[in-house]
Amino acid sequence: MKFIMASNNRGKLREFKEQFNIEFIPYRELLVDLEIDESGDSFKENALIKAREVYSRVDEEYIVISDDSGLTVPILDGEPSIYSARYAGDGATDRDNLEKLIGKLRDRGLERAEAYYTASIAIVGKFGEFTAHGWCYGEVIDSPRGENGFGYDPIFIPYGYSRTFGELEADIKRGISHRRRALDNIEPIIKMLTSKM
Repeated sequence: MKFIMASNNRGKLREFKEQFNIEFIPYRELLVDLEIDESGDSFKENALIKAREVYSRVDEEYIVISDDSGLTVPILDGEPSIYSARYAGDGATDRDNLEKLIGKLRDRGLERAEAYYTASIAIVGKFGEFTAHGWCYGEVIDSPRGENGFGYDPIFIPYGYSRTFGELEADIKRGISHRRRALDNIEPIIKMLTSKM
């Protein structure tokens, strides 16, 4: 059996490899033209949609792993949530999304607000379907700080810290991130699956 990652994000591939010491094949190496429609109503549904779509097109010797993640700001009616990557519209850049969120905060006269990141990881293969979640809680602010990270990192301050994800060193961010917590939670499943290989 081999593991396929339903993503072409090199950062994610590296993070998964470091966590599990396993090589993950990016799905584009096998399915060049596949476009996946993330039409779910939750991070879990979108992660499963991606993993199921890839698994349906490969041999059963493969196990597919995927993730979906984003930022939720409760006071903004839960936005941007599952629309985090396309908050400002299809084709939006990280900067476009960031500026829209800052605009929403300022429209409400807020300099900061409670927020949290969610990561959902799904595994699909002949042994079944598995999911796990991880969260990182903190606040968003209305003025970006720092050049590290991506997405909403320059305005997200995790609880217990005074710096944004955009300012924190990469190893500190990785150690407390929502994705790391989801990876920790899915690790027993990965170990079980690799024992069958």
